[in-house]
Amino acid sequence: MSEPSPIVLVIDDEVQIRRFLRTGFELNGFIVHEAGTGAEAIRSATLRPIDLVIVDLGLPDMDGADVVERIRSWSSVPIIVLSVRSSEAQKVHLLELGADDYVVKPFGMAELLARVRVALRRQMRAVSGEPTVK
Repeated sequence: MSEPSPIVLVIDDEVQIRRFLRTGFELNGFIVHEAGTGAEAIRSATLRPIDLVIVDLGLPDMDGADVVERIRSWSSVPIIVLSVRSSEAQKVHLLELGADDYVVKPFGMAELLARVRVALRRQMRAVSGEPTVK
């Protein structure tokens, strides 16, 4: 019996980027849900189970940082930020808000998928209660 496909929520206001990410994720066995606004993303994250969130910072109705903060307030789902904003201060701020990783656009799909797999592995270890060395 195979493991269920991971479900990723892609939040970006650019249709072309959502289409690119959907194709890349689906070719690698993921189920993809999409949102074009922060409000739509938060609603989607609360109404259906997801394994990972990919969020752009430049959304039409709110900053992606607000989406990260709101999802993180009730969920431990891995969150990866995709953005053209590349300042160190911005990255640090998002990571401190609760993002698990930050990828600067433009990016390669292979790198993003590797980061996604790392985040999902970390999440599985946390959920499974893997023993720690003291």
